[in-house]
Amino acid sequence: MPSAFSRILRVALAVVGVLVVVGGIFTAGAAVGSRDPQALPGFIRDRVIDEKGPGAVNEALGLIRDDYYKDPGSKALVDDAIDGMVKGLDDRFSSYLNPKAYTQFKQQQDNSFDGIGVVVSQDPRGLLIAKVYAGSPAKAAGLKVGDIIIRAGGNPLKGLTSERASSFVRGKAGTSVELQIARKTGSKERELTITSQRKPVKIPIVDSALRTEDGVKVAVVRLAQFTNDAGLQVGEAFQKLQKRGAKRFVLDLRSNPGGLVNEAQNLASLFLKGGNIVTLKGRTIGDVPYPAVDGVTVFPKVPLVVLVDRGSASASEIVTGALQDRGRATVVGTRTFGKGVFQRVEPLSSGGALDITAGQFFTPKGRNLGDKKTQSGNGTAPGKGLAPDVQAKDDPKTPDVDEALQTALREAAKLKE
Repeated sequence: MPSAFSRILRVALAVVGVLVVVGGIFTAGAAVGSRDPQALPGFIRDRVIDEKGPGAVNEALGLIRDDYYKDPGSKALVDDAIDGMVKGLDDRFSSYLNPKAYTQFKQQQDNSFDGIGVVVSQDPRGLLIAKVYAGSPAKAAGLKVGDIIIRAGGNPLKGLTSERASSFVRGKAGTSVELQIARKTGSKERELTITSQRKPVKIPIVDSALRTEDGVKVAVVRLAQFTNDAGLQVGEAFQKLQKRGAKRFVLDLRSNPGGLVNEAQNLASLFLKGGNIVTLKGRTIGDVPYPAVDGVTVFPKVPLVVLVDRGSASASEIVTGALQDRGRATVVGTRTFGKGVFQRVEPLSSGGALDITAGQFFTPKGRNLGDKKTQSGNGTAPGKGLAPDVQAKDDPKTPDVDEALQTALREAAKLKE
């Protein structure tokens, strides 16, 4: 008669044996299933294939790669799959940057890239040219401020994010790009085709000038976008003009589409000592406040005007909202874009990246600038934006006169030191 211990041991070994066999089946099943999931027994297939997750995506990619009548190209297939997933989010601010586009994106953050030399903002039809740099290929080709790029290199730009649309305009130095332009002359609009060369372009993101209004010297600094060192460059520009006698400041953020949140924090910190600048809120990050940075507030009391328009978005609205909410600046211009969400760039092992909406942002007084669905966390559509304290708008019939800037200068001259 076997002892009780030996019987227990045999049962235990039998259970272990079953587990090893089942484990082997599932291990083999996972390997086979990734190639031919339909060949697996039903009870195993149901556990190996994740119908709602990455397993289903890998299954589809494998079948297309193996069974499609011609080679689709693995890299292109993966790029298209990721791009399709992001487009399925139905979010105008989220995009997939393939390795080439991501390289260009990183160059843009360093203010240097191969391109044609223009500043653009998003337009329903494509890209609105807000600035053409002197000496740039775009200038030589005849592109003008106010032109709308509706096609680039044969690619329609309608409905694309400014980042995605710009990727078709930029390209390797020494190449050229054919652009289809919508240009308004008077009350009429016409389309024309312009070919521009691409060259290495170093973007001067800061423009500065010393103006005099009613006998008062006013420093005017315009920032094109919130890329690396934007706050530092703005601070240095204002300091230089202050040394030349400037008593009032105008920060021009018109047609500035935004950029890096930390640079918005750095710039606002030049004028705000302590306190909060913006709060980011997201499903996975919770509430993240961005306070004024210690030790960089070099202009805590200087009279300040911020000039904005409908093209002022994202980081531009973060800075403007913080300065307005905390009574630190007079806002002049028109309503801003009304972007109430922020994006995160997440690098991928392929060399590309996801630029996806990660949450909402709120001004110091708790304002979110998106529409009602955005404010409730159920959308990303723009809202009314920030309302200026003083309305001012350029007249398109007088391209040589900047009426909005003139208003900003008058308002700055009125401010008390």
